[in-house]
Amino acid sequence: MHALQFLVPLGWIETVGPLLPIAILTLAVGNIITRLLSHRKHKQQVEDGEEGLDRYTPHVFTTTGLVILGLLFTIHRPTSGMILMLPLIGLFITDFFEFESREVEARNDLEFERPKAGIAVSLLVLVYAAYYGLPFLYQPVLDALLA
Repeated sequence: MHALQFLVPLGWIETVGPLLPIAILTLAVGNIITRLLSHRKHKQQVEDGEEGLDRYTPHVFTTTGLVILGLLFTIHRPTSGMILMLPLIGLFITDFFEFESREVEARNDLEFERPKAGIAVSLLVLVYAAYYGLPFLYQPVLDALLA
């Protein structure tokens, strides 16, 4: 019995809940790919001499999707969801500030750097998503070690 079941009908979360870790893992991989494509697009905009940088829509979609799916995962598995939400919130904040720093670099003709912090946080999210999404890969090893 969920604490919120009388305010919000949560029966559907039990149906889609087991699929959420795989969806989060898929979006985490997509987020890393779109991050690299976004950097390439921003670099091209700077080389072309465009005035401002545009946000890369697929990257915004994957980041927002990760946060939303993380919140749904928190409803399904509260402890695991909160652990996963910590790097997801860090990813969201890092994306915001790294985009702003790329704009400053473009505006002031500074060296255009890779989004190092965003890549690091994305890899951390990927590790957590793989931990929750692919337990069949590591559970036999853990069972053998800890049994």
